[in-house]
Amino acid sequence: MTNTAPANRPANARFSSGPCAKIPGFSLDMLSDAPLGRSHRAAIGKNKLKEAIDLTREILGVPADYRIGIVPASDTGAVEMALWSLLGARKVTMCAWESFGSGWVTDVVKQLKLDAEVKEAGYGDIVDFATVDFNTDVVFTWNGTTSGVRVPSGDKIPADREGLTICDATSAAFAMDLPWDKLDVTTFSWQKVLGGEGGHGVLILSPRAVERLESYTPAWPLPKIFRLTSKGKLIEGIFVGETINTPSMLCVEDYLVAMKWAKTIGGLKGLVDRAAANAKVVWDFCDANPWIANLANDPATASTTSVCLKFNDARIKDGAAFAKAVTKRLEKEGVALDIGAYRDAPAGLRIWCGSTIEKADVEALMPWLAYAFEAEIAAQA
Repeated sequence: MTNTAPANRPANARFSSGPCAKIPGFSLDMLSDAPLGRSHRAAIGKNKLKEAIDLTREILGVPADYRIGIVPASDTGAVEMALWSLLGARKVTMCAWESFGSGWVTDVVKQLKLDAEVKEAGYGDIVDFATVDFNTDVVFTWNGTTSGVRVPSGDKIPADREGLTICDATSAAFAMDLPWDKLDVTTFSWQKVLGGEGGHGVLILSPRAVERLESYTPAWPLPKIFRLTSKGKLIEGIFVGETINTPSMLCVEDYLVAMKWAKTIGGLKGLVDRAAANAKVVWDFCDANPWIANLANDPATASTTSVCLKFNDARIKDGAAFAKAVTKRLEKEGVALDIGAYRDAPAGLRIWCGSTIEKADVEALMPWLAYAFEAEIAAQA
């Protein structure tokens, strides 16, 4: 430990868990091809939207018979569309282990008023999928953005399930391998792993999900912005770039630029490897310093994107105040921005290690964590 400020600083101090850091070397000049002031329904707009869908399929390895749509209101909008349009046909199981998963529980139980079975795990753990009945419709987050834990694999999701799996994958897509054969509905937003601008969501539907949409009508009215079918058939236009409402073509261009960058680093494998390498820097730091630990209790479920940390030094008198002071000191030094734990999560830090983050910046940040810790311990005394 040292009370001397480290000499080396991260070149990019943006470690926010959303919106996340832009791709390395980003500049606004990269967006010069955006068709600003043009209708998204014009050929140029439709072509850009279709290109975004096609590149999403290519990089993520989405099966050819799955539909991919760009929808409004970020990941939240995509999840809500799925919940309101698909649930109610059979029993529902809600799995929650962090703030956003708990929010989906509230929507299903209190807003849709469905008699759902709710399975919950505390921060740092996930629900044991071996206890989940996948003959029900199952809703879960793949990666807990606010809890730093993730589903390690889809092995416990049966291939012959009768229910649908609805997965909020917003901080997992593009940084983790997603088993498409085990996922019927998958949602994410551009502003996470690829550092895109906010406001747009992506909704991916399996053939089984499409079959449900075309064979089941919910008992409740659906707002226009949630409607995926017309006269009992899927609105196919949504899945070729004919969006429900007006998208930002500047944001679409930004998404395209990020995906094209991803292809230059090896596509999905390159993205996954970058996030894993970044997270390992933080994990190794925790192993070497007993005063800080990963919030994830099982290393197998530790997130490689939203890495959540907790202080566990007996000298700390007020955990929330201490964590706030550390984050404030690091921000004042200009070495780490927006790394405080989510407001509903246990006191601590949350360091985004997603694919747009450079490993060298994570490495440069670690001595600063030690410096800030020691400085706040001294200040507390």
